[in-house]
Amino acid sequence: MPTISAGRFVAEQAEVEGFFPEIIRVKAAAIGPMPMGTVIRAYAAGVKIAFGTDAGVPPHGTNGREFGLMVEAGIPPLETIQSATLTAAVVLGMEDRLGSIEAGKIADIVAVPGDPTTDITVMERVDFVMKEGVVYRSP
Repeated sequence: MPTISAGRFVAEQAEVEGFFPEIIRVKAAAIGPMPMGTVIRAYAAGVKIAFGTDAGVPPHGTNGREFGLMVEAGIPPLETIQSATLTAAVVLGMEDRLGSIEAGKIADIVAVPGDPTTDITVMERVDFVMKEGVVYRSP
């Protein structure tokens, strides 16, 4: 369950004067880039990858950037989306209840303004949210 966005965030913030104390800045600069390489190697080795973000390291509301970073790591867009849906459900042992849109499953659905298989960044612009069959956001 990679968290490339967390690593990228701390690496970027390590460049900002005074953001971290010096002892932390050095560690963040060194460790921040590592998740990208780990994901590249894991995917190449056939490791099952589920979506993760370490939400709270980068600002809340930016976790959708993880999709683009996973694609940057070489994971195809559709597999990246599946990592956040079906694969995540399988890893959690909940594929009988969620992870895909099927009769009898929890209706957790999001929609984005475009085709994420051709532009993964649309995953950062969710304009429809349904949780357990209740619409919480609609254009």
